[in-house]
Amino acid sequence: MDVAGILRRKGSSVVTVSPDSPVSDVVALLNTRRIGVVVISRDGRTVEGIFSERDVVRGLAQRGAAILAQPVREVMTSPVRTCRRSDSIDRLMSDMTDRRIRHLPVVEDGTLCGIVSIGDLVKTRLDEIEHEASALREYVGRA
Repeated sequence: MDVAGILRRKGSSVVTVSPDSPVSDVVALLNTRRIGVVVISRDGRTVEGIFSERDVVRGLAQRGAAILAQPVREVMTSPVRTCRRSDSIDRLMSDMTDRRIRHLPVVEDGTLCGIVSIGDLVKTRLDEIEHEASALREYVGRA
């Protein structure tokens, strides 16, 4: 399966915020929506950065509570590693594990069209393995 398959199942909705948003507002949004990351974008289509729980911790450690009043562009991660709909689950799992990345925005022709997490990839791979095991059990049971 590829990223397009994941997006068909989970949808392509992505939470975005303006780079001018105060960090305190974005942290509140992460908490309220119970998400680990937001994409930073002025227009909701172009990826300018990404802001995650890790960025909050890093910012607090480096600058203290003063980061809460700063615009998120001062603390976000940029440039952002992205993926495409055609990317394979196995390749992305390896890449995300090696780079310690938990979320990848999905971008096609410069336009944001979804986001996948390491959890999405693992769940999809486990579902594939379970389906294969079930098919083998059924095959062996008929033999």
